Amino acid sequence: MNNNKTISFSRNDKAKFFRTLNKRVNTYFKENKIRRTGNWKLYTKAIIMFSVFLIPLVLILTVSMPQWALLLLTVVIGIGMAGVGMNVMHDSNHESFSSKKWVNKLMGSSIYILAGNVYNWKVQHNVLHHTFTNIQGHDEDIDAGRIIRFSKHSKWLGIHRFQKYYSIFLYGLLTINWAITTDFKQMHSYLKRKLSYGEFPNPAKEWTILIVTKIVYYLLWIVLPLLVLDIAWWKVLIGFFVMHYTAGMILSVVFQLAHVVPKTEMPLPDKEGHLEHTWAIHQLYTTSNFAPTNKFISWYTGGLNHQVEHHIFPHISHIHYGKIAKIVKETAKEFNLPYNEYKTFRKAILEHFNQLKALGVKPSYA
Repeated sequence: MNNNKTISFSRNDKAKFFRTLNKRVNTYFKENKIRRTGNWKLYTKAIIMFSVFLIPLVLILTVSMPQWALLLLTVVIGIGMAGVGMNVMHDSNHESFSSKKWVNKLMGSSIYILAGNVYNWKVQHNVLHHTFTNIQGHDEDIDAGRIIRFSKHSKWLGIHRFQKYYSIFLYGLLTINWAITTDFKQMHSYLKRKLSYGEFPNPAKEWTILIVTKIVYYLLWIVLPLLVLDIAWWKVLIGFFVMHYTAGMILSVVFQLAHVVPKTEMPLPDKEGHLEHTWAIHQLYTTSNFAPTNKFISWYTGGLNHQVEHHIFPHISHIHYGKIAKIVKETAKEFNLPYNEYKTFRKAILEHFNQLKALGVKPSYA
């Protein structure tokens, strides 16, 4: 990990926060005789999410209906697409969907029909984001190029004065960028930098997988509808865009509410590359929960509203976050550490846009 090896987390945890927390969470699973991975609730939800994602496509291809209904179904596909991503793909590529490796690999491969790539996702999410959370120049989740300023450490431009207004329109472009350009740029960059999650893969194999899966993806979502449906090609492309825009909007908002809010910090290492806190404590300072007691949001977002629990225990399935949240919260309080959360989705949204507004103000370098 060439450009990241200079960063190191503190090893000084005299109070032994993480050791204590880890012991308590292990005790919870042991006493309740349950696995850390998914259970029947997750597998049932996986079936529901795949159904919301794929049944509308089957209906579009097989049932004659008015064009407004076709467009509405592309919105439903987008909702299902985000649902599969957050509930199935995410847990699987964190190896927490199942205790069986082959099941995680199979379910993790669902990313290919969501327009993404396993290797890229694991490097960007599991390695860069989960290790260097909210660290400018290392966590790509807070790097939106020049157009949106997510961090006080990134360069300010005049256009950022208006980002609180225009950013929401750009959020919907997340997954369509995966489909068209992001995966190719990331793969070139990550392979060049020799980044990997686990053993470094064969570059030729990864490029082959990327190209083949992209071809299959476009055959499924663009070529097949063009061949089957008796509508103009540009209408198929509009449907494709609406599907992606819906999914991209949902995923982007969920991501931002967890990290780009006033309660979270964006620390930088010192000149020697040392960070103030240990890795686990760093996660508490840089991550926030939202709507933790909202059952629908917890269910649909795959527990991503419990980001604090997810960041400290990424190998535990989101099915358990609601239960272990109490342990994490109490332990953080006991050690006088932050536990960031917004009680409602509405409050988190308002605070995110307040943060964008604050970051859009020209910094004073006095």
